Amino acid sequence: MTLANGRRYLAIPGPSVMPDAVLQAMHRASPNIYEGELHDLTYSLLPDLKAVARTAHNVAIYIGNGHAAWEAALCNTLSRGDTVLVLATGRFCTGWGEMAARLGVTVQTIDYGDTSDIDLDEVATALAADKGQRIKAVLAVHVDTSTSVRNDIAGLRKVMDAAGHPALLMVDCIASMGCDRYEMDAWGVDVTVAACQKGLMTPAGISFVFFNDKADQAQGDLVSHYWDWRPRVAPDGYWRLFDGTAPTHHLYGLRIALDMIHTEGLEAVWARHATLARALWAAFGMWEQRGPMHLNVRDPSKRSCAVTSVGIGSGNGDRLRQWCEHQAGLTLGIGLGRDPADAWFRVGHMGHVNAQMMMAVLGVIQAGLLALDIPHGGGALDAAAAVIAAS
Repeated sequence: MTLANGRRYLAIPGPSVMPDAVLQAMHRASPNIYEGELHDLTYSLLPDLKAVARTAHNVAIYIGNGHAAWEAALCNTLSRGDTVLVLATGRFCTGWGEMAARLGVTVQTIDYGDTSDIDLDEVATALAADKGQRIKAVLAVHVDTSTSVRNDIAGLRKVMDAAGHPALLMVDCIASMGCDRYEMDAWGVDVTVAACQKGLMTPAGISFVFFNDKADQAQGDLVSHYWDWRPRVAPDGYWRLFDGTAPTHHLYGLRIALDMIHTEGLEAVWARHATLARALWAAFGMWEQRGPMHLNVRDPSKRSCAVTSVGIGSGNGDRLRQWCEHQAGLTLGIGLGRDPADAWFRVGHMGHVNAQMMMAVLGVIQAGLLALDIPHGGGALDAAAAVIAAS
């Protein structure tokens, strides 16, 4: 027997739960791509995307996942032989640096491991040592999906400014946009990379690069026809927005998702994510008092409100994930980039998620701990409920 039949819950850190209204908006015949409604809808997305990123500058939309946006950001700003400083706090910033290296860029990496955020003093030292200012861009991830570490991007900009270093600040916000507070212009970010399938609540397939004038003027020799963001933000025809056919159905879904965010209010969206994250952390705080379970990031101020990475002992991560999925219909994230991977799991709490969904996730995890006889402390659900009640 299984108790998994019924509506399943995808609690991985992206793709996230898709609102019914988004799916319904996408369930339509292909529209006229040459004029009319689709064009008007697409142009309406641009100011609302900028509002979520908190920028008054440019946004280019790409038909591709977050890795596509990584490449677009690199190709539009760098030349072969340029140097970038990669501040790695998990698998994804490391991956962005690996992509840069394959494009012929020299990569200087400071690796902070899997549990720590960026050490700003160390960055200051690295920038001071760059006497010839060879570093053209600093690459950081706001929230690394593999580790759930959240970095101080505003602090990073202050360090760069204090050093008088002209490098671009380029930030991956794929996991955090629409979940954790992020303010591109106020924090002094030059390039922001994001995607649609997490906090923006749209099925995977489109990504975004936000960039300011400084980044636009940094064009090197890597840019190619398709990745060039300039025709996409100043098109001489609708088709140039996407260098071909538009991602029609994604645009309809994204329109509804942005409407939902702006109806709730971005500040309220951030507050909802923060409260639900604290509820989840309260539960884990009780469970980890006995047994092998522990949150990857010990300092709550450095945890993401969108994803939580949890260690639970060798083999137990996979055992718990498989029990939750096959016996109860809850899918948790794998221990991506961790060693051993089977000792870890991740919970995605991003986008279209509310209090009853969070309590359901925690209830199923507790059932799995009991079923698999994994030692754990008591009082977890009470602790989570208390956070929600106090809000």
